[in-house]
Amino acid sequence: MSTMNFSVPEKVKEEFNEYFAGENKSAILTKMIEAAINEKKIQARRAKAMDAILEFRKTAKPISDEEIYQIRQEIRE
Repeated sequence: MSTMNFSVPEKVKEEFNEYFAGENKSAILTKMIEAAINEKKIQARRAKAMDAILEFRKTAKPISDEEIYQIRQEIRE
C-alpha cells in the first residue's frame, strides 16, 4: 500500500472523524478516491462522445421530422 498526504480544513477533518468514528478511514477514503477517479473517466468519455457528435453534425445532412418518423418505424418493424 502507498501513503498519500492531504491538507484539508480543520472542520472537514473534525466532521470526517465524527461521522466515521470507529470505521476504517483508509478504506472509506480509498472508496471516495476511486469514485472520484471513475467520475473523471465518465466525464472524459462524455466529452469525447460530445466532440464526436458535434464533429459529425458539421457534415451530416439535415433530415425532416417525417424522415425521422419513417426511420423509427422501419427500426421497430
